[in-house]
Amino acid sequence: MAKTLDKVDVVTVGVGWTGGIIAAECAKAGMKVRGLERGQNRGTEDYSLVHDEYRYAIRYELMQDLSKETITFRNNVKQRALPMRQMGSFLLGEGLGGAGTHWNGMTYRFFPYDFQIKTETEKKYGKNKLSSDYLIQDWGITYDELEPYYDRFEKTMGLSGEDTNPFWGKRSSDFPTPPMKKMPLLKKFEKATKDLGYHPYMVPSANLSEPYENPDGSQLNACQYCGFCERFGCEYGAKASPEVTVIPAAQKTGNYDIIFNANVVEILTKGNKTTGVRYIDTQTGEEVIQPADVVVLTSYMMNNAKLLMVSNIGDQYDPETGKGTLGRNYCYQIEPGATGFFDEQMNTFMGAGALGMTIDDFNADNFDHSDLDFIHGASISFVQSGSRPIGTNPVPSDVPLWGAEFKKASIENFTRTLDVFGQGASMPHKHNYLSLDPTYKDKYGVPLLQMTYNFTEQDRNLHKFITKKTVEVMEKMGAKKTEGGGPLAEYDIVPYQSTHNTGGTSMGNDPNTSVVNTYLQHWDVENLFVVGAGNFNHNSGYNPTATVGALAYRTAEGIQKYRQKGGSLV
Repeated sequence: MAKTLDKVDVVTVGVGWTGGIIAAECAKAGMKVRGLERGQNRGTEDYSLVHDEYRYAIRYELMQDLSKETITFRNNVKQRALPMRQMGSFLLGEGLGGAGTHWNGMTYRFFPYDFQIKTETEKKYGKNKLSSDYLIQDWGITYDELEPYYDRFEKTMGLSGEDTNPFWGKRSSDFPTPPMKKMPLLKKFEKATKDLGYHPYMVPSANLSEPYENPDGSQLNACQYCGFCERFGCEYGAKASPEVTVIPAAQKTGNYDIIFNANVVEILTKGNKTTGVRYIDTQTGEEVIQPADVVVLTSYMMNNAKLLMVSNIGDQYDPETGKGTLGRNYCYQIEPGATGFFDEQMNTFMGAGALGMTIDDFNADNFDHSDLDFIHGASISFVQSGSRPIGTNPVPSDVPLWGAEFKKASIENFTRTLDVFGQGASMPHKHNYLSLDPTYKDKYGVPLLQMTYNFTEQDRNLHKFITKKTVEVMEKMGAKKTEGGGPLAEYDIVPYQSTHNTGGTSMGNDPNTSVVNTYLQHWDVENLFVVGAGNFNHNSGYNPTATVGALAYRTAEGIQKYRQKGGSLV
């Protein structure tokens, strides 16, 4: 029989960026908040071996254990979905801080165009720019409405940057800290893109350029440019992460605690309300009921969608009829790019996850799409993130991938190779969606989430266009040999690409096309909130973290309003 704990005001399922923000804001408002985290407790003091590339970057020490819980994947409904047995295309975080611990720190706001993409695209290009197979829709909120929450998130992080990009939406204040150091390699990208007539700027970085105390009193330190950001925690406390910002802010109120090794398997409901959640203690196997006045799903977007599905909350999307919203609008991201091989050696092994420069001349609707066969675009960047020796073996395409010739070429090119890459937007398509797998279950007997996904013509056309632009930039940077990425084929879940998964629990003004409203309050269960990149209606040409953080701050405000008056917030 399940053990029942004392009731709390708010329970969050997951303790990363979104869970930490909700906890901090609600706890400061006097609510009793409990975080349920299926992973382990950890902090910067636990990263004494953080520069162990094999342990963290190759064997994924900080990631989810796929032998206990994973997803299944297929390209289309005619295929049988099979479990993802090891990390590949994306990395699922676990433990205190979640993916916010092992991220690179690139932190962009989405464009005003993103939030009103359907309206703005049809206004400029007509209703038939894309076929009706693409489920383009506005988000129900504008950039200007979300801007104060972006500002709040950036000040919590101490974000390092400069407001020199002519394409961005208006800012209410400048970046909290200056941009990172403009290294010689960044200046090479800067000169090349300026010579081509573009507008380079320093990447907004959560790897801080200088020491900073945020509004909650959390202290962050200055980046050491060690090159161990992505897939690693920061032992210097110089990378803005939940465990050094919002989680301590919540804890010092005295209104917040965390239960670790708590894997939530069901949202409990009665009528149009949730009464709490049921979780499994992963160390003892005991079932536990956590009652709460408000439940907030703050785990990774895939797990948020799965919990709604297994709890029978909402209507599952059906690609054949087009009905239902849960699982709809799943999007990924494309990564076109070019590699340049140089004669001179360069300092490629030092750096930081967000030490880089970007251009947005071909992002969003910053250029004319009238004669193009796609919408939106991609940011194009050069990032000096630190080339680690095990995972970095750059060789030209005509060199074998094994043997003496490979070894010689790998050693020769380790410090003589640069990459320019794009982060391409992803549009929702009726055949790309999330659902429950009918066959496979996790260790706890819960059905696995099933992902049905493939690249579309929109993706392929955009990828081809941006690849050409990255080749032009790399050639202008002076590479003796430049190789652009090949055309998109079928989506393959095996090689790493991006952890920027979005959709499945989309937001909006209409319950017929969204799972949650603009406060991320569930349409059917009024005291249930769902927070994460799953709320996106498409994916932009940027990293999603800033938009996730901004939405979390808006949701925290919504929870406080709900506690005062109840009912729907819109």
